[in-house]
Amino acid sequence: MRNHHSHLRILIAGRAGFLGSHLCERLFDEGHDIVCFDKFLTDTKESVAHLLGSPNFELIRHDVTSPLYVEVDEIYNLACPASPVNYQYDPVKTTKASGRGGINMLGLAKRTKAKIVQASISEVYGDPELHPQTESYVGHVKPTGRPSCYDEGKRCAETLFFGYRRQHRMDIKVACMFNIHGPPMHPNDGGVVSKFMVRVLRNEPNAILGDGTQTRSFCYVADLIDGVVGLMRMPSDITGPINLGNPENAQ
Repeated sequence: MRNHHSHLRILIAGRAGFLGSHLCERLFDEGHDIVCFDKFLTDTKESVAHLLGSPNFELIRHDVTSPLYVEVDEIYNLACPASPVNYQYDPVKTTKASGRGGINMLGLAKRTKAKIVQASISEVYGDPELHPQTESYVGHVKPTGRPSCYDEGKRCAETLFFGYRRQHRMDIKVACMFNIHGPPMHPNDGGVVSKFMVRVLRNEPNAILGDGTQTRSFCYVADLIDGVVGLMRMPSDITGPINLGNPENAQ
C-alpha cells in the first residue's frame, strides 16, 4: 500500500454531512482522488456541486447498510446521522448505519487492504462519571434510552473495528469526536453551539439547562479534521480510540 505522501484514492462515507464536507475539501486540496458516497438523507448535493466536474472527484448515491465495491487506499467512515433531531427520527436505521455499515466498510477495507478510520463520538461514554474523559475510561452507559440508537450503534462499530483488527490484523483507527462546531453547521442540528447561536441571531435569551455546572468539550471543525487526518497517517500500531476535543472543560 502507498504511503501518505503518495497520490491516494480515498473513500469518504457520508460525504455530504458537515464533517464529510470539510474532510473532502482537505483531502481534495492535497491532490488525492476522492470517492464519496452519501444517502442524502439529511443533506443535499449542494455542498459538493463545485467538485462534480473534477476528474479527481466521484460522488455515489449509496446507503452504507449495503455493500460497496470500489478500489481505494484509505477509508474514512463517517456515515451515520449525527444530530439528535436526525438520529432519533428513525432509531432502527441509525443503529444499522453504525453496525451493519461498519461491517460493510470493514469488509471493503479488508478486501482492498485499505487503512480505515471510524468516526466515533463522545456519546459512547454515555452519562460519564469522569470529566474530562480519557482514552482508558470505559463509560457509564444506558442502552435503553432514546439516544441509545446512536450511542450503542457507535459502540458496536468500535467493537467491530477492534474485532477485525484482532482477527484479520487490519490497519484500523478510531477517532472519538467531541462537540464539533464551525461553518456550515445546520442551525437546527440540535447541538449546544447551534442552539446558542440561533438564539443570539434571533435576539432571544439563551437558556442553560440543568444547574449550570455541567461541562462540554468543544472542538472546532478545522482542528478536528487535522486530528482525523493525522490519526489516519499514524503507524499501524496506533489504533485509538483517540479523543479529539478540548481537554479544558468549557462551562
